[in-house]
Amino acid sequence: MSETFVGMPAFPPPAFPAFPKAAREAVNNPTLRGNLRHATHTIRAKRARAVAEVSDWAALREAGKQIKDHTLRHLDRYLVQLEESVTRAGGTVHWAADADEANRIVADLVKATGEREVVKVKSMATQEIGLNEALEAEGIHAYETDLAELIVQLGKDRPSHILVPAIHRNRGEIRDIFAREMSAWGRPAPEGLTDTPAELAEAARLHLREKFLRAKVGISGANFMVAETGTLVVVESEGNGRMCLTLPETLISVVGIEKIVPTWQDLEVFLQTLPRSSTAERMNPYTSMWTGTTDAETADGPRTFHLVLLDNGRTDTLADEVGRQALRCIRCSACLNVCPVFERAGGHAYGSVYPGPIGAILSPQLRGTASEIDASLPYASSLCGACYEVCPVAIDIPEVLVHLRERVTQGGQVTQRGNKVVLKPAKGHAAERAAMRAARWALSRPGALRTGQRLASRTRRLHPRALPGPGKAWTGSRDLPAVPAEPFRDWWQRTHGGKDSGK
Repeated sequence: MSETFVGMPAFPPPAFPAFPKAAREAVNNPTLRGNLRHATHTIRAKRARAVAEVSDWAALREAGKQIKDHTLRHLDRYLVQLEESVTRAGGTVHWAADADEANRIVADLVKATGEREVVKVKSMATQEIGLNEALEAEGIHAYETDLAELIVQLGKDRPSHILVPAIHRNRGEIRDIFAREMSAWGRPAPEGLTDTPAELAEAARLHLREKFLRAKVGISGANFMVAETGTLVVVESEGNGRMCLTLPETLISVVGIEKIVPTWQDLEVFLQTLPRSSTAERMNPYTSMWTGTTDAETADGPRTFHLVLLDNGRTDTLADEVGRQALRCIRCSACLNVCPVFERAGGHAYGSVYPGPIGAILSPQLRGTASEIDASLPYASSLCGACYEVCPVAIDIPEVLVHLRERVTQGGQVTQRGNKVVLKPAKGHAAERAAMRAARWALSRPGALRTGQRLASRTRRLHPRALPGPGKAWTGSRDLPAVPAEPFRDWWQRTHGGKDSGK
């Protein structure tokens, strides 16, 4: 595998520990485990009821998969069509190859308006590229307006869930954050604020309202982009996104190139599957759609619109026939809510804005597997398959996890050799590679395999219950299988009287 093509790291690897170390710390936090268990089980149960209402769910799931696969196969054509449609509607399209280019484009667009503040719709793409930090370095303050993202920002924290970024916080912690931090960011929290949901929501509403009314620039992502009309779609449950999309004079949307769908008819499928899989609703309370700009000062919507199409490792992921199915993801978070690993470790252990099962296959492809955290993510799973069962676009996450484990085992540092991207052989995993070579040698020589099996059966009484050395960790949570009294071939010959062909 010395010449295997893989994507170069799309953005600098994070300074986070490997998943096993981070998860070990997380599972020792009883408050975190309690918050996660309560939230994931609640969302999981509601989703199951919402999906059960739809008699053709399996057909919708297959339709979503087929639409996504078709679009990814013809992504070049649909992206050009999207650019033409957005331009025709009055918008401007920018192409960003990586995080640095996307951040530079957005910062320059904001500075061109003369503004130093922006309001933001919840956007995983802007988190992926570190846009808030990049804007801050340019003297531009970005204010998150999604309630959960606001909690994360005020708490100087990191998101830990795709749908509910502050899932690791309980109401008491949120009240303390509001009371302590809101005054430094704008309107302070009311005196005597309690941890009741209504009071917390009202405190956030009052704090954000002044920002909505004075903001001249809004920044968003998008759940979907419709190629045939250049329409962008954002679905949400609070209405804060609607305020960001309609009040500012300038709107800048940063969207991954995989978020495109060809037609409105295709969009219809996802508007049925996404809300049921994410918030367990029949439809989202707020589904905002905009096409280009508006000329009238009294009309809703931006008078200037910029669309930044983000690659950042996606075309490299597209080149992987197995791994590319991760690009089907519609960010519903259903896989997180059923994952036994995420439920106990939480999202921060994944060291990425994409946590849980989908993050374990998406982040190593977007960033490469050269860093400690990204090389460990494909192993952050028990391969139980629950994630695949609930995925509304049928991403076979266990299959991709095994595929990425092979990549990590067989190759190490991602390097550039001429005009080709290659994997430099890894220094680690020597014992595993040696074991695989030994197994290949034995399995290709029936006589040696038969002799080895007979010798093993005669020494079974001497076998330990646990393996020594590197195997100790494996047998620490598993029983070492007992060696049978006789090999299968010997049993077959004795019971059936047939001649062992050695095949």
